[in-house]
Amino acid sequence: MSKIPIDKETKKAINDAKAMIEEAIRTDISEAETSRRIEVIFESLMGYNRFKHITSEHAIHAIGDSDYCDFAICIEEDRKVPTVLIEIKKATMELAEKHLKQTASYAINKGCEWAVLTNGKVWQLYHISFGQPPQTTILDSWDLIEDDPAVIVEKFTAIGYKNVKKGGLKQIWEKSNVLTTHNVVKLIVSEESISMIRRGIKKSTDVNVSPEEIVGAIRHILNEAALGEMDKVKICLPNKKPAAKKASPAVVNTCAPPQEKPVTPTSDVNKSE
Repeated sequence: MSKIPIDKETKKAINDAKAMIEEAIRTDISEAETSRRIEVIFESLMGYNRFKHITSEHAIHAIGDSDYCDFAICIEEDRKVPTVLIEIKKATMELAEKHLKQTASYAINKGCEWAVLTNGKVWQLYHISFGQPPQTTILDSWDLIEDDPAVIVEKFTAIGYKNVKKGGLKQIWEKSNVLTTHNVVKLIVSEESISMIRRGIKKSTDVNVSPEEIVGAIRHILNEAALGEMDKVKICLPNKKPAAKKASPAVVNTCAPPQEKPVTPTSDVNKSE
């Protein structure tokens, strides 16, 4: 990742935010106090107006008494459907599956596509797709205290006021749908990619390798999830060049499913999440 230039004001805001959350962890402050600190982070690092864009007015009506999300980001004039729901836990509390379910439930109830779950230190960005049933997908996760400042700036910019206002969250979701394991694996084992790898190996090592050997090598370096996707892809191996000075009829590429030459992977690489 290329380093993002960080001005003095932004660097100070990051350091102040880290100090606030580190103190919250050290003193084990309440969830309400953690929430107040996170409001400051939304204002100082993400450019939201605390009084104009941040609201705690959204009740979630369940069976019995109403419940409330901690607060919501509202960009549009119509504040009935928030732009992003924010669910906050104590700074000392580790985020868990039950917290995600609670956050997703709030978002689904309000018809909100976007949700952030955080304890101030760890931040998780989710997208909710309103199908049958609704699907919740984690798109990003970062650590305010542990991550590099350039990473922190990049992540908070993505959910910051300017990016959200211009529809940047939609672009993040669209990219996540394009950069799926299946799509990437399909390109890696395409005829064009295999041919390029063969030429590169030949040029750098002066060793000839076959397309089948390249496919086997690719299998060795893929993790379990990617291997599963590779089994769904039809692999078209490049043709071998015809012998010199011999006329030969047109040859059709031979497409063979990868499972015909299984190779056991030597290692697994993993949130996703």
